[in-house]
This record gives sequence, C-alpha cells and structure tokens, in this order.
Amino acid sequence: MMTGDVHLTMTERRAVVRFAVDCAQGVLPEFEAVAPEDARPREAIAAALAFADGADRSNLQRTAAFAAHRAARDVATEPAQLAALACGDASAAAYLHPIARATQVGHILRAAACAARVAEVRTSAAGDEVVRALAERAAPPVPEVLARYPAAPRGRTRLSELVCALDAAIRDGR
Repeated sequence: MMTGDVHLTMTERRAVVRFAVDCAQGVLPEFEAVAPEDARPREAIAAALAFADGADRSNLQRTAAFAAHRAARDVATEPAQLAALACGDASAAAYLHPIARATQVGHILRAAACAARVAEVRTSAAGDEVVRALAERAAPPVPEVLARYPAAPRGRTRLSELVCALDAAIRDGR
C-alpha cells in the first residue's frame, strides 16, 4: 500500500454500498412517478445490491451508474433527477477507491445527500433534521470507513453542502 492509501476490505465496501442503496431506495419512487417506464435507476439499485450481496464488482455497477445518471437528465423535476442520481451513486459506490482523497467521500455520501435534498424539496423538514436522520442510518463500519478519508471538500451547490453536512454529522456521531 502506498502512502496516502486507505485500507478497505470488501466487506467494508459492501457496507458502504448497502448504506447508499438504503438511501437511494427511499427516493426511487420520486423518479418512477415521473418516468415509470424508465428502469435505469431501478437497474442501478439492482446492480448495487448484487455487489452488496456478494457478487464481484464488475462493469455492471459502472454501466448501471452511468445509465441512471443519464436518466436523471431525461426528467424535468428536481426530486426525480435527484432520485436517479442517488440510484446511480449507489451503484457507483462499489468503486470507492482506497485513495486518501476527499473527493472519494462522494462515493460514500452522495446518494444520502441526494435523499436529503429530496426531503428538503418535498417536505418542510429542516436540512439539519434530515441530515441527522440520514447520518444515524450510517451503521458500522460506514463511519469508520469515512473516517479514513479527509473531510468532504466544500462546494458551491446545495448537494455538496449536504455531503459536507452528512460527513460532519457522521464523523461527530462516531
């Protein structure tokens, strides 16, 4: 292992994917209500679950992630777009890299950030409440894996703000 690398077991990667799937599945109905004939986000969840359940990482997860992200561009509403992105990000989480870079935190938390943003848009819940609830769903070993990476980078979008808020909440709750 090179300096700056992060040690990850396959069990830990599978736990990260399972957390991302848990967050994405909760918002998938937002996409399906707008585009019920488009199966790409659901297929991304299935690809992610296959890995989480023990299948090898393969091109299936990567291809499904890209397809779900393309599906996000094909719908007009923000909640539907975010739901498709969350599903794609859940599948892409299988490709969490053992590189100690803050950008890798997105593989762990972007699906949860999408779910948090959907909740903000759809309900009157305060962002802090939503972030706290999602952070509590990050069961071990997800917080321990997250702690091996630098903190999420600050960004200018609401989604990147939510990634940072989730990152801080999960790290603080360890």
